[in-house]
Amino acid sequence: MKITKLVLLSLCSFLWLLQPSLAQTPQAPPTTDEIVSRATEYMAAVEKIDRFSGTVLIARDGKPIFNKGIGMANREWDIPNTPQTAFRLGSVTKQFTSAAIMLLQERGKLSTTDPICKYIAECPAAWEPITIRQVLTHTSGIPNYTDAPDFAKKAILPISTNDLLADYKSKPLDFPPGEKFNYTNSGYHLLGLIVEKASGKSYKDFLQENIFTPLGMNDTGYDSHENIIKHRAAGYTRKGEGFVNSAYMDMLIPFAAGALYSTTEDLLKWDQALYADKLLTQKSRDEMFTPGKNNYAYGWNVGKRGNHRSIAHGGGIYGFATNIARFPDDHVTVIVLSNVEGASSGQVSGNLASIVFGDPYSLPKQRTAITLPASAFEKYVGDYQLLPGVVLTVSTEGGKFFMRITGRENMELFPESDKDFFLKVVDAQLKFETDASGKITQVLFKQGGGGGIPAPKIK
Repeated sequence: MKITKLVLLSLCSFLWLLQPSLAQTPQAPPTTDEIVSRATEYMAAVEKIDRFSGTVLIARDGKPIFNKGIGMANREWDIPNTPQTAFRLGSVTKQFTSAAIMLLQERGKLSTTDPICKYIAECPAAWEPITIRQVLTHTSGIPNYTDAPDFAKKAILPISTNDLLADYKSKPLDFPPGEKFNYTNSGYHLLGLIVEKASGKSYKDFLQENIFTPLGMNDTGYDSHENIIKHRAAGYTRKGEGFVNSAYMDMLIPFAAGALYSTTEDLLKWDQALYADKLLTQKSRDEMFTPGKNNYAYGWNVGKRGNHRSIAHGGGIYGFATNIARFPDDHVTVIVLSNVEGASSGQVSGNLASIVFGDPYSLPKQRTAITLPASAFEKYVGDYQLLPGVVLTVSTEGGKFFMRITGRENMELFPESDKDFFLKVVDAQLKFETDASGKITQVLFKQGGGGGIPAPKIK
């Protein structure tokens, strides 16, 4: 199983934090016609150069001003994407899980200050200090089950949520609770079980009855291979210059961390509900959007893009890449749903936001590989610390260049220069950096046009 199906998908869930946030000189806001014209031009370039496929929505004051399907929902039947196409959300699911927790807190069924062991049978001693709030903000220390070396094999097999819990429950904490931030799907999987324990309903039914139905989100739900879902997009993975069907995943694996599906139009209904007391009280919304470590709140990244406060989150799951970005002070929302694994949804979202605000943006770049002798690459070979517990390994074999993350399979790198390399199956690049003596000090890992993650060389 290729690394894009594992660690890269987790990274894209919070790379919004790394997007450029330099203050911009205020510009006269563009007209709606100008926004539509520029967004149309931009998306045509993204489709041509990045082979983007999906649906994109821009809304201002709650009204869509750009809502367009791009590419194919099903390549075998030549069915195009439309604003009604349903996509797997990946980690955009997490904001609905956090909302479920807040609803239960409002009803007195739990508190975010509760220890999680109050709701988990046979709770490990190491988990006793962990609170629901720490799980919501990725500061619990619970290891991420999607980082396990055998995750790819397990993902295709049916497994109960309790069996998956038992698997990561048996592992030691990555750090003492509350000490650090480390994005972990295990935490939100666990929150789904807490929702079930506190509500007495399945996670699926609780969300359906308390969020989707009340908001009229008729094309949103818990995804399943067994269910017939109208207008559901097929998921694809880039391979060479074409596409293949994405790998299978049993949807009990992502569960409350990433198993929902929706449309751009339904997500706009969700976005609008968060402006008023339609679903959650102001007190709950304030708590949900209060950032903790790494600007992460409850299922949302909170920060700024340029001069504009943003509340956003991305998602990635086999065959799909998603992003929802809310700019509450401006009443602007950008939603990008793609049925291409590793698509640059975060970059697309950010550039569309720049178009709305009249800020600078760039059209996608056509990347061209050059010929580079293997000897010129040898100095880059080694290990780089990408994130806590995540190592990026660079290697060469048979005259080709590769990278892999935390023991996953190799993925080929293509040189743009003697220091700059890119991947073809996902919008990601590496830039190697040196000190004054020419010694390699780190590599900058970029995905989806973000500012990048510096990874110091450790070996």
